[in-house]
Amino acid sequence: MTNRNGFVAIARRLTPLIAWVLTGVKGRWQGCEPVARRRVYFANHSSHADFILIWSALPTYLRPLTRPVAGADYWLKGPLRRFIGCRVFNAVMVERRSQVANRNWLDEIKTPLEQGSSLIIFPEGTRNTTDEAVLPFKSGIYHLGRLCPDIEFVPVWVENVNRVLPKGDFLPLPLLCSVTFGAPLRFEQEDTKPVFLRRARDALMGLAPDTGAAG
Repeated sequence: MTNRNGFVAIARRLTPLIAWVLTGVKGRWQGCEPVARRRVYFANHSSHADFILIWSALPTYLRPLTRPVAGADYWLKGPLRRFIGCRVFNAVMVERRSQVANRNWLDEIKTPLEQGSSLIIFPEGTRNTTDEAVLPFKSGIYHLGRLCPDIEFVPVWVENVNRVLPKGDFLPLPLLCSVTFGAPLRFEQEDTKPVFLRRARDALMGLAPDTGAAG
């Protein structure tokens, strides 16, 4: 067990270095400071490598406090993915397939927040393989905001990761990437679901290069 834990610690230290070598990734903080408080980082989603890059772009002191929310159907498939998702990143696994989905998935996401962790989520619900900059948001981020109104929701724009690790490829291609953290927003008491989803999506789109807040 000691050797296994040591290997996990080494993997956690090496992952940001490997991400930097392959992508030159560095976090850009615009209207947001990298402080150690509970947050939900919500990002655009085009690659399975997205949460790895976001986690690597965080300062060293925030990484142990931050857990990605990941699809169990992908990250529990095979020993390597399971090791990366569960052991290296301590991801919160959520079952997405409707026929086996856990009805308590929102509680599974809320619990780590109540225990002091921050989360990385992808409100589009699946990887965006279309020409749209951002897909419509699923309702999960609204329900999470309604249950946790004291939590800051930080938009995060990830650029170029889909080109580093295209769909169907296993080996990454070296390419410069960026991760931009925007100004936080909070759930407001008067927010309806459409209003909050629109506010969150606009905040994310506002970080997208050459798109502004359109879409």
